[in-house]
Amino acid sequence: MDYLQLFFISLFFTIAAETLALFILVRNVFRLTARQSPDCLLIFAGILTSACTLPYVWFVLPSLFSSWMLYAFAAETFAVLAEGAIYLVLLRLKWREAFLLSLACNMFSFALGLLLFGG
Repeated sequence: MDYLQLFFISLFFTIAAETLALFILVRNVFRLTARQSPDCLLIFAGILTSACTLPYVWFVLPSLFSSWMLYAFAAETFAVLAEGAIYLVLLRLKWREAFLLSLACNMFSFALGLLLFGG
């Protein structure tokens, strides 16, 4: 399988994992109702965040780091900050909530990815 095919598999996986985590956290931790944050908005936010950040994580950042550990740290930091900003605007959360939500969603998909696909 080539790199581009792996990217699209990863994009689909990341969207699915992070959108699931987003729903669980928004509804059960932040206790936002469907009236406050409609399901379609959460789905849109889940798709948009990964679609905006994963291309950079896959195609830009790897060329900047020779160490996998440094790359993984930089990629996840970038994703958390960028996706947190998107959640801040789209979901109208407080900045702390938006970035904690982003951190949790990214930790979930990263850990699940390592568990299912290895590192």
